[in-house]
Amino acid sequence: MGLSTLVPGGQGARDFALQAFDLARDWLQSPAAWSQLALLVLAYAVAAVAVRRMGPALGRWLAPPADHAGPLAKLRRFALMFLPLLLPLLAYALTALGETITRTMFDSGAIIAFGKRVFLFVAARILVRDILRGPLPRAMGRFVVLPVAALYVLGLLLPLANVLENTTVPLGNLSFNLLWLLQFVVVGAGLFWLGRWSNSQSAQFLQTQEQLRPATRQLAEKAAEVAIFGAAFLIAMNIMGVSLTSLAVLGGAVGVGLGFGLQKIASNFISGVILLLEGQTTVGDYVELDGGQAGTIVKMTARAAILETFDGKWVVVPNEDFIVTRVVNYSDAGSAKRYEAPFSVAYDTDINRVPALIEAAVAALPFVLQQPDPPDCELRGFGESGVDFACEFWVNGIDDGKNRYTSQVLFAIWNALKDNGIEIPYPHRVVELRSPIAQAAITHAPAAPPP
Repeated sequence: MGLSTLVPGGQGARDFALQAFDLARDWLQSPAAWSQLALLVLAYAVAAVAVRRMGPALGRWLAPPADHAGPLAKLRRFALMFLPLLLPLLAYALTALGETITRTMFDSGAIIAFGKRVFLFVAARILVRDILRGPLPRAMGRFVVLPVAALYVLGLLLPLANVLENTTVPLGNLSFNLLWLLQFVVVGAGLFWLGRWSNSQSAQFLQTQEQLRPATRQLAEKAAEVAIFGAAFLIAMNIMGVSLTSLAVLGGAVGVGLGFGLQKIASNFISGVILLLEGQTTVGDYVELDGGQAGTIVKMTARAAILETFDGKWVVVPNEDFIVTRVVNYSDAGSAKRYEAPFSVAYDTDINRVPALIEAAVAALPFVLQQPDPPDCELRGFGESGVDFACEFWVNGIDDGKNRYTSQVLFAIWNALKDNGIEIPYPHRVVELRSPIAQAAITHAPAAPPP
C-alpha cells in the first residue's frame, strides 16, 4: 500500500516533494546559484574587513572633544550613534553591486537579492536594538520597522499592502482603506516625534543665547514650537493626500467663528506676545497693578501671568491687564527702592531736634542705603493730635512683606523718640465749655473721693 493510499492527498504531497527535490538539484547544479552565494559571502567578508580597518579611525574622527557642545559637535555625536550600521549597510551596497553583475551574466539574481534584503533586515535590527532611544521611537521600531523589514525579506510586503489597500472600512459617509490608516498612524507618530525632538533642540539652542532677553528667548521658543508642529501637521496632511486648499478654507471658517466667541482669549494672547517682545515684565519681576494686586511673577503663559504674593497666594492676572492698565514694575527700575515711615510727635516737642535725631537712628540700620540719598526726615503737617513727620529711606530690595523694612524703621524711630524723652501723641480731644452755668457747675462740684 503506497503513501498516496494511506494518506489523503498523498499524491499531491509526493508531487510537491518531487518538485522541491528537483528545484534543489537544479540549484545545486546551477553555476548562477553558486556564483550568487559566493558573491554574498564575498560581499560580507569585504564589508567586515573594511569595517574592521576603517571603523576605529572613523569613530575617532566623528567623536568630538568632551568639552565641545556646539552644533557641529552635536552633529558629530549624532552621526557617531549610527556607526554600528556601517557593516550591514556596506554589505548591502556590495551585494547590490553583485546582484547587478549576476543579472547581467546569468539573467538571474533571486538568491543574491534575498541576501541583500537579509542585510537590510540586520541593519533594521541593529537600529532598533542599539540606536533608537525613547519610548516612542523604540515602540515604532519594534512594532513597525522590524515587521515591515521582515515582510520585505520574505517578499510578502507588496502582497500584504495590496490586501490592506483593497480592504475598505466604512465610517458613516466616509470610507478609507486599512493601508491609508496604517500610513497615517505611522507618518503621524514619526512626524510628532520629529517635531518634539526638533523643538527640544531649538529650545536648548535658544537657551544658550545669553545676549537675548529671557522674554525674547521665551517668545522665540514658543514661535519655534508653533512653526515646527505646524509644519509637521501640514507635511502629514500632504503625505496622506489631504487637500491643503480645502483645509485652509475650513480653518478660515473655523477661525472666524471662534474669533467672535474667543475675543478675550485672543486679546490676552496678543497682549502676551507684546509683553514678551517689549520686555516690560518677565518672570521674577515684582509688579503692582492698578487694581492693587502686587507680587512676584512666577510664570507667564500665553493667556495670563501668575503673581505670587508675599503670603504665598497665587493671583492669575490676564495679560491684557498689563497693557491697558497702569503697572508699576519695581524690579525693572533697579534694585534700590525708596520708602517712607510716617510718625507724629506731641505739640510741646521741640520739633527742630526731631529730623537730625531720626535721620541718625534710621541711618544706623544695616539695610538702609546712603546712596542715592541718605535718610531724610521731613515735616509733613500739623495734625489733630500732634505734629506729623515722615522719614524717607532707600533700601536694596522690595518691602513686600518678607523684608519688613518699614516695620524695622518704625521700631528704630520709636526707640529714638523714647530715649530722648519725646512723646508720641495718641488721639485725644479737648472739650471747652463756654456756658457760665456749666462752668459754675463744674467749679462747685464736689471733689472726687480719693482712691
